[in-house]
Amino acid sequence: MKFYEERIDSKRVFEGKMISVRVDRVRLPNGKESIREVVDHPGAVVIVPVLGDKLLFVEQYRYPIERTLLELPAGKLDSGESPEICARRELEEETGYRAKKFSYLGKIFTTPGFTTEVIHIFVAEDLEKTVQNTDPDEFIEVKMVPIEEVLAMLKNLEIEDSKTVCALTRFFFSKGVIR
Repeated sequence: MKFYEERIDSKRVFEGKMISVRVDRVRLPNGKESIREVVDHPGAVVIVPVLGDKLLFVEQYRYPIERTLLELPAGKLDSGESPEICARRELEEETGYRAKKFSYLGKIFTTPGFTTEVIHIFVAEDLEKTVQNTDPDEFIEVKMVPIEEVLAMLKNLEIEDSKTVCALTRFFFSKGVIR
């Protein structure tokens, strides 16, 4: 069977600052029609910043889940911006560090059942201190966590942010720390 859905019609129902939402009518592989609700997202990056034997994290309140989370620095791509340029910008804005070395660890689709969001994963090394420059509506605390503690937190299911779990997993596999 050919697993492809053909868009027949599309209607934009919301246009926001970060996302837009559309409702598409599609033809299914069996010829029948269905509706797909899609959240369009410009894409994002997540960065694993390495500072010696520690990783840099950000702690911030996340309104939709009404909790504070420990996360790796991350951010949304600006229009026309490359993922690496975005990663460099977000790292410095959120943490106050600049990296001399960036490595790409691939991408992830966050929730492909309803959103186009793709997150590109980077490792930032050879960090130098600059100045944190968050957005006016961002309140972030930078945390330096020893790598051994990060591994324990992953094992004990203490890190719950999905992009952070995915990025750390890719990072630790790339370094041969986990197999």
